[in-house]
Amino acid sequence: MSTASTRLPEGRYGRSSDERADRTLKVVGVALGALLIAVIGYFAYHYIAQNKMSAEVISFDLSDSAVKVELAVEKDAGASGYCTVRSQAADGAEVGRADFRFGGDAERLTEVVTLRTTAPGTTAELLGCHAD
Repeated sequence: MSTASTRLPEGRYGRSSDERADRTLKVVGVALGALLIAVIGYFAYHYIAQNKMSAEVISFDLSDSAVKVELAVEKDAGASGYCTVRSQAADGAEVGRADFRFGGDAERLTEVVTLRTTAPGTTAELLGCHAD
């Protein structure tokens, strides 16, 4: 005695609904992936292209009520903006934070700025620079 098959004959009635659903999911996944890559690229480009100012801490000198920070600033000629510097105590508490403005026609500046602190600081950290 033979067993009756519950499957449809192969190739006779087109694709099954599972195959169509898999294809649709693949198309939607590729479209969403491409959109995500485009959005990330857009924001990355604007972050890099719009950032016309950067700096780094060269050295710092500590005292009980202030930290003198030597900054090397690079910017586009004629651009102006500000850099944010902070200092922390030994326990990690923030004891000072300030924005320092830079402008002018020079592309490279080396400036010594004084950050007033509420307690003796142990560090000087550059948080970032932003062009106007």
